[in-house]
Amino acid sequence: MRKLRKENKPLPPIELAMMHVLWEHGPSTVQEVQERLGRGSAYTTVQTTLNTMEKKGHVRRTLRGKAYVYEAALERETAMGSAVQDLIERMFGGRVDALLMNLVETEKVDADTLLRLRRTIAERKEKA
Repeated sequence: MRKLRKENKPLPPIELAMMHVLWEHGPSTVQEVQERLGRGSAYTTVQTTLNTMEKKGHVRRTLRGKAYVYEAALERETAMGSAVQDLIERMFGGRVDALLMNLVETEKVDADTLLRLRRTIAERKEKA
């Protein structure tokens, strides 16, 4: 799968929704993506967006019979990393610690999660 370059921005909401369909269900036709979005999206909108994403290199398409089948060419982890980095830059002035403190202070992170985080940090320190 392809990785986003540093200068790539996070996916717009509609593209992200379509990527979730492809990540979760695998290769899909325009009609399958449209049905799985479940938002009443117009077929032509889904088709146009998938074609745009193909031009950007986020999806690949293959002709099967009379229909194109689209599959993710962008890794989920790469898209998530780009979105998180954008959030940190826009909302927290680029400070990861500010994001983490906000999560703790607003009780979005429980004690079990903090314990797992501590273990992960300790493991990474040992590897370094």
